[in-house]
Amino acid sequence: MANRAAGMERDPVGRPAARPAPAWERLLVATLGGVVGGWLIVDGIRAMVTGDYATPSGGPYAGQLGPWAALVESVGLDPRSILVMGLHVVTGGLWLAAGTLAAVRRSARPLLAVASIASLWYLPFGTLAGLLGLGLVWRSSG
Repeated sequence: MANRAAGMERDPVGRPAARPAPAWERLLVATLGGVVGGWLIVDGIRAMVTGDYATPSGGPYAGQLGPWAALVESVGLDPRSILVMGLHVVTGGLWLAAGTLAAVRRSARPLLAVASIASLWYLPFGTLAGLLGLGLVWRSSG
């Protein structure tokens, strides 16, 4: 009771309430969610509809997938399989949801942690975004 009198806010379980994320952090999560999540969803759905992801049409990398494809192949999955295409869409949806929560000033930390872990395989951009997202979650937990 003394904590309430001193102004310490509590969650419904009685734990100290989490501090709200600063505006720059919410903006960063919303931007990552929109860019990374949006791209994964668009490219995954495009691949489901057309049978392939967006790849360079010319030059030395014409028709090649990014570095993530080698990682996916190393665990025995075909990067152009419907399963991996679905993984793109689901991972993108997690990022988009975390970004939306951050944009509307709701706690996105748990979902950001899940989206960040889920995108670590998507070299290099998903990996960078995932590490950044995990860093933000870690920063806010202390």
